[in-house]
Amino acid sequence: MSSDLASQLSLDHGGTILLAVMDGVGDIPIPEFGGLTPLEKARTPNLDKLASAGALGQHLPVGRGITPGSGPGHLSIFGYDPVKYLVGRGALAALGIDFKLQHGDLAARINFCTLDSDGIVLDRRAGRISTELCIELVAALKPISIPGVEVFVEPVKEHRACVIFRGQGLSEGIHDTDPGLVGEKPLEITASAPGAELAVEAVSEFVRKASLILKDKSPANGLLLRGFALHEDFPTLTDLFKLNPAAVALYPMYRGVASLAGMEQYSSEPADLDGEVQAAKKALMDGRDFVFLHHKYTDSSGEDGDHKRKVAEIEKFDRAVPGLLDCGFDVICITGDHSTPCPMKLHSWHPVPVLIHGGPQRTGWSGRFTEREAAAGALGTFNGDELMPLMLAAAGRLAKFGA
Repeated sequence: MSSDLASQLSLDHGGTILLAVMDGVGDIPIPEFGGLTPLEKARTPNLDKLASAGALGQHLPVGRGITPGSGPGHLSIFGYDPVKYLVGRGALAALGIDFKLQHGDLAARINFCTLDSDGIVLDRRAGRISTELCIELVAALKPISIPGVEVFVEPVKEHRACVIFRGQGLSEGIHDTDPGLVGEKPLEITASAPGAELAVEAVSEFVRKASLILKDKSPANGLLLRGFALHEDFPTLTDLFKLNPAAVALYPMYRGVASLAGMEQYSSEPADLDGEVQAAKKALMDGRDFVFLHHKYTDSSGEDGDHKRKVAEIEKFDRAVPGLLDCGFDVICITGDHSTPCPMKLHSWHPVPVLIHGGPQRTGWSGRFTEREAAAGALGTFNGDELMPLMLAAAGRLAKFGA
């Protein structure tokens, strides 16, 4: 309700906002760190200075106990109800590489994986193969044809690719084939909803043919499919909140979710965090009043269970904070789309720390940007889709409600 009301009260003027997302930043205590989380272990003088001058809290991307995917996690902090505006990862992956999806296209994310001789998954990401090898594998799959359905296979990044099926009567009601862990075989292609028979048949034929092509490859001799999604149009951030938004993200998946929200894409040169900071500054100079900046590697280190690398990625982001401040945004919000605890090597349901700097805040409650201090911060604990109203209010972009 809060984001719906904020949409009604949104003003087309006010301060500028930077939403900087450290993907998967939230964590749980690490025994090797003496019970500290990577955020607590990291040396973050710049984030801590912002925390002292701003306000902390924590958000629940979807709800208590609910583990979000990357799509719902981001849409939530963009101000969308993640249950109402549900989109699969496949559509986001396709949009992220600027594939021109048509209404009714069925898209799925591909993970190239490593299988043993019995077809059991040894590595769900095939050792995070290079993008160059991904392009070669996709080229081998492109000739696959299915009667009555057009098939498009496109590379994304590293072990990730996507497949798009175009035809009449397709449904997104298909279960993922990714078992979500090693030591299991890829799951059978089955319907998750009535009316998916044509889609199941097309996907099954694609997987059969792709498996024959990949079986002698190394290390990527198999594939897993995730996030089946039909393409539909969403209201944009301009429609909802009268914003002129932009996005700076290195990974196609996150460019995809930003595209779905109507954000103009800004490329980063060089393709690293420093380049992203410069791109955010350019977006602001171009008149964009809301900029989303994405930092991926806090998430991938969590998925790999590499708590030391997660600390290093947090410290890398901290070193970029002075540059973000120099851009000149009126309000800076730093958070994550979900938590990715290193001991779990997966997304989790744990609340995500939030820092808002700028605007009239209840400052002085916190001294560090950590999960522990966020849990006791001035902003409290709130649903993820309530973050947008908080940012808009801090920037003076919400009218008063009622007389």
